[in-house]
Amino acid sequence: MSLLGIQFTLLAGENVPLPASSTIMEALESVEVTHSDEAHSGFQITFQAGRHGSSDLKDYPLLRDSALNPCNRVIMIVTFKGRPYVLMDGIITTHELTPGSDPGSSTLKVTGEDISLMMDREEKSAVHPAQDEASIAKKIISSYEKYGVTPDVRDPPISDSPTPNERVPVQQGTDLEHLKAMADRYAYVFYVIPGPTPQISTAYWGPPKRGDPAQPALSVGMGPESCVDSVSFQNNSLAAARVQGVVQDRATNQSQPVQNNPSAQPSMSSQPALQTQTCIRQKILRGQDGFRTEQATAKAQAMSDSSNNTVFVQGELDTQRYGNLLQARGVVLVKGAGYCYDGLYYVKKVTHIIRRGSYKQRFTLTRDGLGSTV
Repeated sequence: MSLLGIQFTLLAGENVPLPASSTIMEALESVEVTHSDEAHSGFQITFQAGRHGSSDLKDYPLLRDSALNPCNRVIMIVTFKGRPYVLMDGIITTHELTPGSDPGSSTLKVTGEDISLMMDREEKSAVHPAQDEASIAKKIISSYEKYGVTPDVRDPPISDSPTPNERVPVQQGTDLEHLKAMADRYAYVFYVIPGPTPQISTAYWGPPKRGDPAQPALSVGMGPESCVDSVSFQNNSLAAARVQGVVQDRATNQSQPVQNNPSAQPSMSSQPALQTQTCIRQKILRGQDGFRTEQATAKAQAMSDSSNNTVFVQGELDTQRYGNLLQARGVVLVKGAGYCYDGLYYVKKVTHIIRRGSYKQRFTLTRDGLGSTV
């Protein structure tokens, strides 16, 4: 499918995805692809599901095409300004057929999730003796090499490789659940990034990438220079929290006070909520007995860091006017909204909405307070 100089390519198949047939591409109405740093990234493809002539009396032609069968792999590529971007590498999970009484009103919606779905299919009871979280993450991700997934694992602020006499790290649940649970201990994230070439993906386990170079600016309220169609800003003064508590250190058997420190993540605002607001919530660290003081401190820091986002931005932009594909899990500059809300933001989620003649992107941004730093 081609629109306004943007080329959309769809590959689908059971084992090795192949270019979709002309029947599939001619029936394609719209595509939505969502990238997120928390939940599964996913997609939904909407097709016109008409039946024409005696050859279609038995069933809809799209349902007879095995390329779109559930559990098949789907790869979507957008070529923008001559550069190809792998927008999605995922698995079909659901069909939704809506027959219509009027000609051309029947639709088939094909829904799926990114390749990390393969990590979430089998619950396991497993042990990882004498291994820290980073080593466990690398081992789990490497077991999905057959899907073209390579690990990008960042070391956490502390490394804990317990001896079997101390404790044995245990996994109860799917690989994806365990990767996310380990990430939560340090306010880390886990997600799978498709590309840069088809059938290749990178599984990232580490801190949110708030220190990356900023993407091209999102211009708001600047007349013909604006690329954002709609936008809203929210400042939640009750989101931020400080954490403190007491832990009985397993090595010394002594009770030690624990509290969070200023975040190691770079601040994106000139007035961080944790430093400037007076209505900060106070949380107590519980359930950390049996851990070292350093581990409990890391957990307290993770709880504080995960509550650090107090400003949220939601909006929609026109891709042609923006001149770029906004990438989730990175940094972007906002300008034209005034001093309080201008500046750098972390891109938490992006939904690409592609139709013939139209390419929009819905986005969710966040940061730790008011005021621009740039």
